[in-house]
Parts: sequence; C-alpha cells; structure tokens
Amino acid sequence: MGRALTAPSLQDVRDAQARIADTVLRTPLVKLETDDADREIYLKLENLQPIGSFKLRGALNRMRSLSRDRLLDGVYTASAGNMAQGVAWAAREMNVAATVVVPDTAPRAKVDAVARLGARVVPVPYDEWWRTMRDFGRDDMKGTFVHPFADSDVMAGNGTIALEVLEDLPDVDTILVPWGGGGLTCGIAATAHAAGAKVRVYACEVAGAAPLAAALASGQPVPVTPGRSFVDGIGGRGVFPEVWELARPLIAGSLVSTVEQVADAVRVLARSARVVAEGAGAAPVAAARTQLASLASPAKRVVCIISGGNIDANVLATILSGAIPD
Repeated sequence: MGRALTAPSLQDVRDAQARIADTVLRTPLVKLETDDADREIYLKLENLQPIGSFKLRGALNRMRSLSRDRLLDGVYTASAGNMAQGVAWAAREMNVAATVVVPDTAPRAKVDAVARLGARVVPVPYDEWWRTMRDFGRDDMKGTFVHPFADSDVMAGNGTIALEVLEDLPDVDTILVPWGGGGLTCGIAATAHAAGAKVRVYACEVAGAAPLAAALASGQPVPVTPGRSFVDGIGGRGVFPEVWELARPLIAGSLVSTVEQVADAVRVLARSARVVAEGAGAAPVAAARTQLASLASPAKRVVCIISGGNIDANVLATILSGAIPD
C-alpha cells in the first residue's frame, strides 16, 4: 500500500534552502557549447556538491528537520550509492550513527565512499533492498528511516535546485531531470510550478530501465524488469504509487535515451565541457542532444540537471575510449 505524499510548498523549499545553505554548494549554471542554433543548453552542475551528487540537499534537509529524539538511535537509508553518501555525510556532520542498506550489485566506488564517511554498510540482495524502500524501512533496524526519494522533506531539499535555476535563468522553458525514484524530478517540478514559472519539466530515463515511461504509457504504475548497464543511478522496478500521484500533473513527459546515447553524452561532457558525469547525470544531456526537436512545444532555453559525477574510473576510461562498459 502506498503512503500519502505531499508535494513541498514554495515556503517548504525556501525553508530548506535556508536550512542547508551553510553546507550545500550553490552549484553553477554553465552553457554547453553546441552547434545547435535552435536552442541554448545549460548544465546545472550538481556533480560539484561535496559528495559529488545532488543527494546531499535532500538528505541534509530531512535530517536537520528531525528532532534530537528522532536521532538518538541514528538514521538509516536504502541506496545504491548517492543517497547513501548524502545520509552518511549528514550523519557525520550531526554526530549521529548511520546505516546504509545497499543492493549487493551496488558500484564498488560508491560503497567504498559510504564506508569512508563512517556509515555502516549492509549489503542485501536486490529484492530485499527494493522491499526496504517499498516498505519505508525494516523491522530489524533501529533508528529513523530516511527514504531516498518518497519524502516531502527530501523533495523540498531537491527543490532548492529549481530555485537556483529560476534565479540564474528566469526565462528557462525546459528542465531535463534524471528519473530515479522521482524525488528529484518531482521536487524540481513542484517548486517550479509553485513559483509560477512557465517551464516544462521532463524526466530522463534510459532504455531498458524506464519505469516512468511505462507508467505513462499504461496510465498507471506497472512492474518493469530493469536491465543492468553502467547507468546505475536511475531505473527501477516501477514507480511508487505515491510518487506517481505527484508526478502525473507535474511532469511533461519521459524522454528515454539508449545506453549508447548516454555514453556519448558522458564523452561530450568530459571532452567539450570538462565535466565528469555518471550515467544518470549524463542522461539529460543525451535527451537534449537527440530528442528536443520532437517535442510538441519548442525548447529554446534548456537546463540539464547533471545530478552526479560518481562514476567508476574504469567505467569512465572505457567510455572515453569509445566503448560501452559491460
């Protein structure tokens, strides 16, 4: 059964912005030089956050919103990497214990980073990891569960990205956001809507692991069997019902790129913009390079949310060599 989930208000997001301002970097918005004369493409560089990912925004806002009593037994989350680092970073700063439930397929580089931040890592089979998120926690763990995406405080923290984009580029008409669990896309879209901005927010997914596209095609969340690729930060077994209810009126659609297109976007970012992005972070650039011309409404000023840069060095080297990682 789903749980009620409320989109953050504009005041919630502004409160989050003040709550996390002393730690979270206000990331730059830089123009991507292209040969496309029809539009301008900008990069919102969340890969420059202290943990290399936007996830610090939501994790920190959620944890700083908790009372000290709620923190006595520590916190835990379920994450394949970036939210795990966000929770671990915030817990270290706040001097509370943190545990992270990770799928046993999680990238080694991300798991090692979590351990270095001082969190206890609990690897479990993928099914058990997914169930931890679906059940909003585990009966065998102490502490407060910090959901990686289906949480209003987490979404409010994510929504601070939209505030920065709207301040830096008021006439933006299209924002492209990686779709993992939906917390980033919904947080940004809800904030833009609440601020009265005339902007369309599109979710960006990868072929073979596109649960939102499947839900939009069916008119409701449906189970999917995600394929594995180097694009490990997005894709899942389906859209959570409570997230679906938020996403339907907020999201303009899903743009699905191939794994090859995402790899090409990683190369373009590294070679042309000197930006290191993980697969999920490059997905919006893949969509911007291949799919904007097909949209019903023209996209003239486009912002791509580069959600993270935590890519394994060997994977990056393989991509830059022109190949696709296994």
